[in-house]
Amino acid sequence: MLRYAASRLVSLILSLVVASLVIFAVLEIIPGDAASFMLGMNAAPDTLEALREQLGLNGSLLSRYLGWVTGMLQGDFGTSYTYRTPVAELISARMEVSVPLTLYALVLSTAIALPVGLLAAARQGKATDLAVMGTTQLGVAVPNFWFAMILVLIFAVNLRWLPSGGFPGWEKGIWVNVKALTLPAVALALPQASILARVMRSSVLETLTQDYVRTARAKGLNRTQAVLRHAFRNALIPVLTILGLQFSFLLAGAIIIENVFFLPGLGRLIFQGITQRDLIVVKSVVMILVGAVILVNFLVDLAYALVDPRLRRRA
Repeated sequence: MLRYAASRLVSLILSLVVASLVIFAVLEIIPGDAASFMLGMNAAPDTLEALREQLGLNGSLLSRYLGWVTGMLQGDFGTSYTYRTPVAELISARMEVSVPLTLYALVLSTAIALPVGLLAAARQGKATDLAVMGTTQLGVAVPNFWFAMILVLIFAVNLRWLPSGGFPGWEKGIWVNVKALTLPAVALALPQASILARVMRSSVLETLTQDYVRTARAKGLNRTQAVLRHAFRNALIPVLTILGLQFSFLLAGAIIIENVFFLPGLGRLIFQGITQRDLIVVKSVVMILVGAVILVNFLVDLAYALVDPRLRRRA
């Protein structure tokens, strides 16, 4: 197990290095610079040069890259060109919204998808299975931002059960903020739950064809008992893969949803950084999101080894 974890850790570190190089290079080749954007088209050349020097834009590519990476390792992401505050403070404040929203949506997605997928597998070919597959197909096809607007019209405008947007802050109390995050979490969770339910059903059905499941059926277990007692755990490996990808997607892919609901999260911070050409913010937030994706994949690989002992023996 330790050798397997060590090999996965080496892969994680290499992936982070490659990701940082790609992110830095992509943002560096964008035409123009932050100083020209901040001062405007008619700024004097000496003023532009002074601001570039102040922002550290005149150094070589290597020195700027090493300075950026070294600062990140020390928790220093630089200073925002627009807000003139440390980027770490901006990210920390926005993560208080994005991380709870992502976890909320992931819990909802998993709580819906696993029992629904198991039910569809246990009732293969019957009306329940057909209803589940039709509903999940619709959930996959509907864009989450359109679904978010429908939720706002129903539950915020017409029924007035939940707020239509905004985030009051955790100092206002947990329940108030949970209500504010419910509609965006549902809008993010349901399309992902549809995907996860279909994967869960397919994985369970594939597992049911294995010899040990047929042996269990021959000993007198019905289909539902065979699914719950024998097929479920062995069907979890592809499901864990999708869960890891879903966490990454929910964290990094909430830009549209956060803008629909006016949530001050990482998604809106990226959007504002792009529109204001605050590249140090964009670069740092994207690196954090990519790092979260890589870290989650690392944890999923470790979960594989816990679920499937064959991986530990192979390592």
